[in-house]
Amino acid sequence: MTWLITGGAGYIGSHVVRAMTEAGEKAVVYDDLSTGIAERVPEDVPLVQGSILDGDLVARTLAEHAVTGVVHLAAKKQVGESVELPLHYYRENIEGLRVLLEAVAAARVPSFVFSSSAAVYGMPDVDLVTEETPCVPMSPYGETKLAGEWLVRATGRATGLSTACLRYFNVAGAASPELADVGVFNLIPMVFERLTENTPPRIFGDDYATPDGTCVRDYIHVVDLAEAHVAAARALRTSPRRDLTLNIGRGEGVSVREMIDRINAITGYDRPPTITPRRAGDPARVVASADRAATELTWKAKHDLEDMITSAWQGWVRLHPEAARD
Repeated sequence: MTWLITGGAGYIGSHVVRAMTEAGEKAVVYDDLSTGIAERVPEDVPLVQGSILDGDLVARTLAEHAVTGVVHLAAKKQVGESVELPLHYYRENIEGLRVLLEAVAAARVPSFVFSSSAAVYGMPDVDLVTEETPCVPMSPYGETKLAGEWLVRATGRATGLSTACLRYFNVAGAASPELADVGVFNLIPMVFERLTENTPPRIFGDDYATPDGTCVRDYIHVVDLAEAHVAAARALRTSPRRDLTLNIGRGEGVSVREMIDRINAITGYDRPPTITPRRAGDPARVVASADRAATELTWKAKHDLEDMITSAWQGWVRLHPEAARD
């Protein structure tokens, strides 16, 4: 099969491309390079630069490369920005998906893997989030991911397209330093940035109903996440008309305070955090049940928290050499 990977020059997308090609699958990358980096795409993988909203270019790409499956990762993904620019997020994430699915259906591409998010759940009041946990997203970003799932499943039911919606939890780490996340939007790079600036990391609230009072999250290594995409792609290929919705996480909770302590230890810093007021909309605990993914895909995360932090730090130091400790 040949898989079109939209957003394949991005942080997660480049790892999916690598995992696909290492597994012997053919890949084509489609990316507008607004946040993606062309150098992340291997030389032997075709790169088509364009907007997912350009239906003619999408259709030509599907035809010219004889695409037989799509992994759709191209999307806007910053929660705060989505609150400020909801129309932009709905246009890029929902209208872009509609345009893509229309081309996929016309070309009779049989398989479609959709990049979703734990943001669809909002503030779940459960110890472990299962795929049956009610979805109550709290941002336009989360809304676009949930509506995207609806659109993907409806297209599958109407056309026979095999679909998988993968709900990512907190993604971290890197396969190699040059593929590391260059954004500073998640906890680990936010702590790295503060350490590099010689300022204390911040904890937003320490009065939650958790063992140490700080928020608890489920972190997944990006390499494990990429391998889950390969497993999902192959599951769709072997089972036509399949409809999967799966959490992709480790099923292990880590508190913000514990994460900062681990980062300090691994990076060689010793900078205690400062406590600031809670951020609006932060749930106390969001930890995945990944049992369904294990059953449906025969997949399980292999990398631990130390792997995530160490590999992410190597990528950070590559871009910020002044951060390295002797």
